[in-house]
Amino acid sequence: MILRLAAALLLLAVLAFGAWVRLAPLPADLYHRMDSAHGVGDWPVASGFEAVRQVTEPKATLAALVAVVEATPRTALIEGSVEEGLVTVVTRSALWGLPDISNLWIEGDRVHVRGHLVFGPFDFGCNRSRIEGWLARAGVH
Repeated sequence: MILRLAAALLLLAVLAFGAWVRLAPLPADLYHRMDSAHGVGDWPVASGFEAVRQVTEPKATLAALVAVVEATPRTALIEGSVEEGLVTVVTRSALWGLPDISNLWIEGDRVHVRGHLVFGPFDFGCNRSRIEGWLARAGVH
């Protein structure tokens, strides 16, 4: 009896966690921003990754990146546009639907691509891998 109750409570906790992760709001006012002091290069952090590239045509480069990003499975636009020069998307993990936020923006002749997790302290390199893949597919070096 106690074992069944414990199993039921565990199952309920897992289902509640799954629902919370998938249904938690992702307000644009918290995530739709460009705030980086990084220069050209790759900038890993525990909760994500940022790549900054100097390019000759920033708007065209951003448009190419956004096209690649929009074709990424489980990725949806939160806010922004190429015309605005700032695009914010959410990409969810396959199993739990954990959200990672990515910002792509233009700053002068640089394009920034930053991805970070929403829940937890470490992303285990997922954002770096995703961003490097986006850059490669868009032909941005």
